[in-house]
Amino acid sequence: MKHTLLGTSGIRVPAICLGTMTFGEQVAQPESHALLDHALARGVNFLDTAEMYSVPPKAETFGATETILGQWFASRPGVRQRVVLATKVAGPSRNMPWVRGGSPNLTPEDIRAACDASLQRLQTDVIDLYQMHWPVRNAPMFGMAYFDPSKDKEVTSIHDQLQALAGLVKAGKVRAIGLSNETPYGVAEFVRLAEQHGLPRVASVQNPYCLVNRTVENGLDEVMHRLNVSLLAYSPLAFGLLTGKYDGSGLTGDGAPAAGRLAKYESMRKQRWGRPEALVAAKRYNQLARDNGLTPTQLALAFCYTKWQVASTIIGITSQAQLDDDIDALEITLSPEVLAAIDAIRWEMKDPAL
Repeated sequence: MKHTLLGTSGIRVPAICLGTMTFGEQVAQPESHALLDHALARGVNFLDTAEMYSVPPKAETFGATETILGQWFASRPGVRQRVVLATKVAGPSRNMPWVRGGSPNLTPEDIRAACDASLQRLQTDVIDLYQMHWPVRNAPMFGMAYFDPSKDKEVTSIHDQLQALAGLVKAGKVRAIGLSNETPYGVAEFVRLAEQHGLPRVASVQNPYCLVNRTVENGLDEVMHRLNVSLLAYSPLAFGLLTGKYDGSGLTGDGAPAAGRLAKYESMRKQRWGRPEALVAAKRYNQLARDNGLTPTQLALAFCYTKWQVASTIIGITSQAQLDDDIDALEITLSPEVLAAIDAIRWEMKDPAL
């Protein structure tokens, strides 16, 4: 499997990263460990998690995914050294009062305490990539189409966030730092301040990137390319929309797949992936796949795997069959005609799951 350097960090990661937010909710610990074993055997040694996982987030499963990973490491001596481990500190509260009391800010003290708690749950001495899960400042994210300056308020500055992260790097608790759900401004400002003050430089940004959400290509990709910051693409299958499972039945009602996240969890249907426009666009891409002898999953993943913008694609799974299908899609090359057809659909339907 192809490996790529994450920004200027010196850390090499494979083309596929195993996202683990289903572990502890849709996937129990024994099955999670079996999936981790199989992923590692197939060359996927890059794992991504977060303190707020599993998903959908709730008080009783906060930290559950990190705990499952930690127990996996503890039960398999030597495995931790073979894995690139990424996790995230949650930003200011998004209707989650169980995270730092629902604080509207994220202080340097919060960052340090969150890192220590993650290290304990993960049963490791160091996190390879520690990411800010979403911006501390007011910024458009998670389906927000517009920036609203009237919502600005005083919060921890980017400089102070970087100083806190620098302390974790200096202490040997973190190897590299990254961002998630960031904007072009945020990426550029984190890099500018790091270079100005001799602080750690962000290695990566983890943002949504898939056929129904290519907003990365609206300027963020240029920023990341010119500043040597790598993209970790999440939700390449748009929470299942791009697998075809919802094409005939929709997201709810008779025929909707009971195990699908959008069918199972109402809170997720209220997000960008549950928009009717996103389902309509996904059906177009899924039919394009079938018309060209591919499954919808193969088309969606091959698109991400072959884009120059993407350093590693984060896949989410609940079964070994899904894992194998996702990895096998690495072998697929999309023709220029199929790529042109993808662009034509995007031109018509834009990014409905932005």
